[in-house]
Amino acid sequence: MSLQNDALRADIVQAGAERRLQLTAETAEALTGFEGEIRAEDGHHVLTGPLSTANAVALQERFPSLRPQLIGGHRVSVGTGDRIGLATPGQARAFAAHPGVMPVLAQQSIREMDRLGRSARSVMDDAVFGLVDAGWDRGFGADCDHIKSTEGIDRGLQAGFTTFTLDPGDFVTDVTAGVDRAAAENLPWDQLEDTLEDTLARYAGRTIDVGVEQIEVTEQDVLTAVVKYGRAVAESMRLYRHLVDNAQHEVEAEFAVDETAWLTTFFEHYYMASELTRLGAQWFSFAPRYVDGFEKGLDFLGDREELRRNLEAHHAISEQFGGYKISLHSGSDKFSIYELCVEATGGHVHLKTSGTSYLCGVEIIARHDPELFARIWDISRAAYAKARASYQVSAHEDRTPTSLEGVDLVELIRSDDARQILHVGYGDSLNAADADGTSLHDRFLAVVGAHQDEHTELVAAHIGRHLGPFEAAATR
Repeated sequence: MSLQNDALRADIVQAGAERRLQLTAETAEALTGFEGEIRAEDGHHVLTGPLSTANAVALQERFPSLRPQLIGGHRVSVGTGDRIGLATPGQARAFAAHPGVMPVLAQQSIREMDRLGRSARSVMDDAVFGLVDAGWDRGFGADCDHIKSTEGIDRGLQAGFTTFTLDPGDFVTDVTAGVDRAAAENLPWDQLEDTLEDTLARYAGRTIDVGVEQIEVTEQDVLTAVVKYGRAVAESMRLYRHLVDNAQHEVEAEFAVDETAWLTTFFEHYYMASELTRLGAQWFSFAPRYVDGFEKGLDFLGDREELRRNLEAHHAISEQFGGYKISLHSGSDKFSIYELCVEATGGHVHLKTSGTSYLCGVEIIARHDPELFARIWDISRAAYAKARASYQVSAHEDRTPTSLEGVDLVELIRSDDARQILHVGYGDSLNAADADGTSLHDRFLAVVGAHQDEHTELVAAHIGRHLGPFEAAATR
């Protein structure tokens, strides 16, 4: 497909084993700022050039639809990460069939960027060229995900990201053994611009309505909340202030504490929202740690009615602080609960998927290069014990085959244990090399790129399965 305006038509073309940008214009001036070779063809000027940052930036200057937008004003939004940089055309095709859902088509965490040696700008570039390939002519979001440092914020700002998911999870404290007043006094109260006495006075003795219940807040509830999340609030504000003080374009923030081991209680959510508001933060979405059952690459494994109650309460709390979205991370492949999530949040929800699109690429590898798949499988399986520490997963290596002889590889990819092992082993496998020094990452890209039409169809169908319930919410 092409992307076109009055002065310029842009296409992604295959030149041998390489994908290239091709621009067609009536005047040479329309090609100013692009890199590549220009030739005359049928009375037009045609430029063929690399998929480079310079060309991505020039395309964004010419086509407003290639510039990321804020997503907070859209009731329903879904993010679809792209670890290999080739999934955007398929993701865009899925969203084109569900126009009520705001797409976030450049979404990757700093952790994933670092594991794959990608920059924030390369993530943006891959999205831009993927959107050209899809003929995309409407808005999209760009989420620099799970940021834990000001350096990560700076990387996202420089690359033009507009959405920043600030993750203070490393500052959440384990309170399962109980807390006392002494622990609460030992917080960075100067950073919180507060005192323990004032905090207790604000919350202890209050009754808070969270929809599914009335919470009678005790002093112990407050002490537990401030010890568990007080440092996280301080870190959230440090990151947030750096973001807004350094942004040269419009940005928005999400706060996320979902990648921690401990459930966020309803009062703890209320406490965090109240304190962030008091300290001057604004945000469009919040991701608490929900009830158990959210694992990478699999359908929801927990109690659905418990999840419904959980989401209804978190949504009710959000309504008391401006009505921000409730964000569902590790949200891919949770087909059994999407309608439930939409109902429980009144459709005011943000879903994030990532590795599921990567697994579509793995399926292409299995179909067309079984030897490369075997290498990826062996490395991912060996690395799983270490890689699983960063994710909520429950796969067991001993339930999966060591030899792939006679194994249906596509069926293996779609099985629960193998799916999670491949999902979290991407960093080790794609960073490995063959004995001759050939990068598995380069081999992966070459195979998927050679079958890009098939890959696009596979991604579009799979992501499309996620979007239907959210499209229904958007049109209510």
